[in-house]
Amino acid sequence: MNTKLIFLMLMCLVVFQACEKDEIDPGTDGEETAINWAAAADSSSSSFIYSYWNPAAAYFHYNNLNNTDFHYWPQAHALDVAIDAYERTGDNFYLTTINDWYEGVKAKNGNTFLNVFYDDMEWNALAMLRAYNATNQERYKTAAISVWEDIQTGWNDNAGGGISWKKDQPYSKNACSNGPACILAARLYQQFGNVADKEWALKIYGWEKEYLFNPANGAVYDNIDSRTGAVQTAWIFTYNQGTFVGSALELYNITGEKSYLNDAQKAADYTLNVLVNSGDRLLKDEGSGDGGLFKGIFVRYFTQLILHPDLSDGTRNRYMQFLKYNAEKLWQEGTDKNKLLYGTYWKNKPGSTSDLTTQTSGAMLIEAAALLEAEGLINP
Repeated sequence: MNTKLIFLMLMCLVVFQACEKDEIDPGTDGEETAINWAAAADSSSSSFIYSYWNPAAAYFHYNNLNNTDFHYWPQAHALDVAIDAYERTGDNFYLTTINDWYEGVKAKNGNTFLNVFYDDMEWNALAMLRAYNATNQERYKTAAISVWEDIQTGWNDNAGGGISWKKDQPYSKNACSNGPACILAARLYQQFGNVADKEWALKIYGWEKEYLFNPANGAVYDNIDSRTGAVQTAWIFTYNQGTFVGSALELYNITGEKSYLNDAQKAADYTLNVLVNSGDRLLKDEGSGDGGLFKGIFVRYFTQLILHPDLSDGTRNRYMQFLKYNAEKLWQEGTDKNKLLYGTYWKNKPGSTSDLTTQTSGAMLIEAAALLEAEGLINP
């Protein structure tokens, strides 16, 4: 019997056990089920690594059918899932992936972690900083700081400041290239104490809030084109809402200024009220490809907001119930339990394949639910 078949058999058993542990919550007349999220995350993340990870070349394939196309920015979020699972379980299965990722992704990216897209570099620097904290490998810290130094070259005075989206488009200032940069700068400051990084975080956030944030309703606009001064207000994505939430939360942690926590909640509330399916509390379908990752990014930073000790109990419970609902819909209705695949809309099962981006988002959501369960906010 080959290794792949053995693994698939074991995965089916794990998924069955995770589902078997679902129990009817007696307080809801059978309308809801209590899911063992740790068991669900075990099956989700281990299947994710097995189905998408290339152990020989040490990077993540673009889909579960061994499409070997290499896309740089999803590698960061896939690494984040491996780190989530490793921090939750301590299982060396995930540590092996984290250890091997560095050389494999660097090689596939032209033997460098630098890129023409500033946002792509920011995501990989953030993931490498997490990998450093999980493994204490200096190479991850060194690479993250080196990439951060290159990211700083993206700042210019076009449109009043901000970091460009792409190196050959200095006129395009985007939420996707400023939100993650602010998070990265703030985390580097908090961990290593370089005051210049704090100043960068404050400067980047201040620019994004002034030019791309609507303080009246919490919407984060996609970009501003300095050639025309036009702000793209029609494009509002969960992705940008999530990184604004994360940025505001990091600056609240640094400064203690309540305005940042208020900003985070305002951006979160806009997402929950507007970027959902009509008449439902389920985050909207933002498509496959790059869009497949958007909801997972929101979930990551939204979860950190839920866990923040300074959030009011009422707000925390409201946010937690929203995330729990989305996770339940994904696990109970939108998951192909035979292949352990997720689709772009979390209550619709996928077809025979799922992009790395889409699958990563689903895996992020299940790990988020397991984390909230571990913190006692979701009862198994």
